[in-house]
Amino acid sequence: MTDAEHLHLAFTHDAADNRQLPTAASVARVFDPSRLTQARHLAGRTKRQVAEAIGVTPAAVGQYEAGTKPRAELVEPLAAFLNVPVQFFAAGRPHAKLDTSAAHFRHLRSSKAYQRAKAVAFVEQLWELTHALEQWVRLPQVDVPGFAGGEVEPGVELPAAPADAARALRQHWQLGTGPIPHLVRTLEMRGIIIALAPLADGDAATVDAFSTSRLPRPTMVVTRDRADDVYWHRFTVAHELGHLVLHGDTIPGDTAQEREADAFAAEFLTPQASILPDLPGRLNFTILAELQSIWGVSINSLLYRCREVGLFSDSTAARAYQRLRQLRNDGAFAPQPIAGFTGEQPTLLARAFAVAAEQGLTMPTLAEQLAWPLPRVRELLGTSDHRPMLRLV
Repeated sequence: MTDAEHLHLAFTHDAADNRQLPTAASVARVFDPSRLTQARHLAGRTKRQVAEAIGVTPAAVGQYEAGTKPRAELVEPLAAFLNVPVQFFAAGRPHAKLDTSAAHFRHLRSSKAYQRAKAVAFVEQLWELTHALEQWVRLPQVDVPGFAGGEVEPGVELPAAPADAARALRQHWQLGTGPIPHLVRTLEMRGIIIALAPLADGDAATVDAFSTSRLPRPTMVVTRDRADDVYWHRFTVAHELGHLVLHGDTIPGDTAQEREADAFAAEFLTPQASILPDLPGRLNFTILAELQSIWGVSINSLLYRCREVGLFSDSTAARAYQRLRQLRNDGAFAPQPIAGFTGEQPTLLARAFAVAAEQGLTMPTLAEQLAWPLPRVRELLGTSDHRPMLRLV
């Protein structure tokens, strides 16, 4: 933790008391139906699949999620099938209940209902982890104009036009007009929760990223395997920031909102007035590669900027995109994973836990408090080991 990073995490809580784990019978008496729904969505399971696993009908599972308490002997099979501790189903813990209609999804039309539900359940757990850590540390104050739940200076209001809003936010955050070197860290310093979601391949294919303003802290999630390209990653984060500041009080899903978020991201990362003098008047991939490194945006985005400001005609831009695809097929301009860019990796929650750990909080204690499996806590903190396992035959 360094002063230069300005996160100011402060200790505010004593160590948690040891508690005896509840039995299946006691959990059945205080069974929380919303926890069953959350666990099922996280596991990507249907009611029929759950029913077959525990030997009841799909209608019975629906009744459990509607409020009917299951028999005590069913609680352990439920927990085992959905990979949660028995105490996960007990009522009484803080729970953020978020509807899928309250989150902005990229690739919304191609994503399926269960994939959006799984993503929303992930965000609910992300809030629970944040809430638990805030009992121990003081996270950065939320400073996101347009965020209804934030702690924002009175009178701070951004323009409605995306490009104008991007310039105004840069000014409000005192970012100047040049490149933003550490985008994710910049947002975390303003109290925004960012996470890399470990979604399965099939889910990540249709849910690239999502964000919501309907929780006590603005939250955005980028799927982990989509972070293999730092330039795509940065633009996606800026795109979701656009949703947070432009569309916090609107219903997500409008394609016009997606275009506005793209326009916001382009201006936020590469202010037109600043980058225009550096853009080439003729196609020159050497110059574009240099600008990519300086501004932290993809060559695709720079080509779009060249066409947008009139430096390239539509036909020139089309040929440029075609040539770029050929160069990439030949191995040029390979994606650069965010693993090599520490300022683009979410670290706020992991660092908050590190501060709490200095005061006595342990990973098992946190897992018990949340009623999660220990690997799940590590996963959401971003401390899981994602290296492939060597299998000896």
